Amino acid sequence: MRKITAISAGRGRGKKVKVFLDGKFAVSLEAEVAAGEGLWVGQELSSTQLEALVKSDQFKRCLNAASHYLDYRPRSEFEIRQRLRRRGFGGEAVEAVIAKLKEQKLVDDTDFARFWRENRDSFRPRSQWLTKLELKQKGVADDIIDEVVSTIDDDDSAYRAASSKARSLSRSDYQDFRRRLGGYLQRRGFGYGVIDHTVRRLWQEGGD
Repeated sequence: MRKITAISAGRGRGKKVKVFLDGKFAVSLEAEVAAGEGLWVGQELSSTQLEALVKSDQFKRCLNAASHYLDYRPRSEFEIRQRLRRRGFGGEAVEAVIAKLKEQKLVDDTDFARFWRENRDSFRPRSQWLTKLELKQKGVADDIIDEVVSTIDDDDSAYRAASSKARSLSRSDYQDFRRRLGGYLQRRGFGYGVIDHTVRRLWQEGGD
């Protein structure tokens, strides 16, 4: 058994405390973990208890990192797992945090896929094919992707994507108009048939 001889506030931005055992620094813990465990000077800790403290602290730090990452926008399970591993968290802590986030309904790949599709559809319309590819790169399962993107109408998406771009293009030369607008739509994953139809439609509308 080792005795806690001091508990002091750590330096830096995070709320951490330093725990000293038998007069020597032993471990730095999240203040919330230390408070939750009710640590006190004079308390004796076994090696098993110390290991449990470190494990609890890793989980809390990992959870805080995941929550911060989710503050910016919804994330897929794959994205969160990758981010946490890049931050140096071990597999056990990462999986425990993923399970906790799922329990809290903060991670759900179906909800994420719907968010991604709706966000793209509203601000940067693209093809069904490219939306599928993006979600696949986010680690979303194929069955979820198929369900979420199946209702994307490429003709409608291409028209909405190209409408604002077309207004900035010169109408003096159809071939130049077609080349530039067609390239714009191609980069958004649309196929030849959809591009051809959309370019002709917008050219004709511009001449009305």
